Formats: sequence, C-alpha cells, structure tokens
Amino acid sequence: MSASIIICTFNEEQTVEMVVRKCCLYRPDDEVIVVDDGSTDKTPFILQELSLELVFISLRLRENRGKSRAMVRGIEVSSNDVILFFDADVSGIRAEHFELLIEPIVQGYSDMTLGIPTHTFINQRISPFQALTGERAMKKQDILPILDDIINLGFGIETYINLSFQSRGKNVTRVFLEGLRHLNKFEKTSPISATTGLICEGLQIAATMLKNRNLVVKRIMKRSKRNSPWMQKIYSSSGEDTCT
Repeated sequence: MSASIIICTFNEEQTVEMVVRKCCLYRPDDEVIVVDDGSTDKTPFILQELSLELVFISLRLRENRGKSRAMVRGIEVSSNDVILFFDADVSGIRAEHFELLIEPIVQGYSDMTLGIPTHTFINQRISPFQALTGERAMKKQDILPILDDIINLGFGIETYINLSFQSRGKNVTRVFLEGLRHLNKFEKTSPISATTGLICEGLQIAATMLKNRNLVVKRIMKRSKRNSPWMQKIYSSSGEDTCT
C-alpha cells in the first residue's frame, strides 16, 4: 500500500535536502509532499533546486502559520490512504524506518504508529516525551475528521492527535527508529532563540491539554476499561461496550 509522506519544514536548511532525498529514494512509489511554512532561510531555494531533480509535491505558505497549519495543508492535498509524517530536522534516515512505521497500519494491528528516534539529547528509551515525536503514520480516514480541531494548535498538534486517537479507542504502537537523530533547537539557532522556542512549544502543548480535558478523561476511561476487569464489569453492566 502506497503512503503519502508529509514533510513540514520551517528554516531547516541544514537538513531538509537530505530528508527529502531519503524519502524519495527509499519510497519511490509513495507520494512525497513538502510543506514550507514560510521559511526565511535557504529552505525555499533548496526545495526549488531539488524539484528539478526529484519528483515531489512542493507547497509554500506565504508566511509562518505554525506546524499544525502546515501538517493540515499536507493532509488536504494528499491522495493515499496512509499518511506518514517525517520531521525535516532529522538525519540518519534508513529504509527500514518507513517499514516500521507503515507496516503496522497496513497489517491492521495498529491505527497509529509513533516512531521514536534513538539519537536525541534525551534518552528516548526512557523519555516521557516519546509520544510527542513527529515521526508517525496513520490512516487518512482516521485523521480527516479532526482537521478543523487541529489546524490552529501549533506545536500542540501531536498532543491532540494522541488524545483523539486514544479517546476513540484506537490502537497506538510505538517503534524505535534506530540511528535516527533529531537536531535540538540549540544546534539550529542561538541560545536565546532556542530557549524562546522551547518555551513557546511547551505553552502550546500545555494549552492543548488544558483546553481538551474532556479527551484526557476519555483517554483515561478507555485505558481503564481495557486494562481493568473491575472497570469492564461496571461498563458491561451499564450497557456500554468495552474497549478491545
């Protein structure tokens, strides 16, 4: 099954070329969509030059609208049943990374796969931030219903997608992407800009959690129903189906 690979970028001149090249090289039959969220560095020039050599869809937002807007735009123009997101600030992409992300969806035992990079400034094997990874795959039909909900969330988008899927009882699988490395903000910009960016991201994520407390509660209840025989008994007696 072919996938639509969506790469959202904002001022990622250090890494965007290799990310696009690897996606086109390892998945020649897939649809590669690059959404430039109003970059002011060399990213637009790099993408223009790449378009003369590689086959991919290149979209540019006139101004920086935030990660969620770029992701939604990519989904809107995608044409395949499986959506795969890849961040533009990674290195060490391997062919097997795509299989690890897509196959659980294609085989039907996962509704969303989260790809955890193994090379980051925090040990991702024990990191509490695994679920915020940008590398993820899902069926298009599962994310289309929430496009209006996620379009203005900025960096809170991954948090909302996680909550939405889990509150609906979707199966979410995590896989480790060996060798994949994320650049941290301090490697890409000045310490002041990096710190400001991290604070901004944190606030957007926290705001998403607070504004969607109902999804948090639903997620907790779904997990309780799935894991607790006692809770299953309560919900069964109330006539509500238990989560499988």
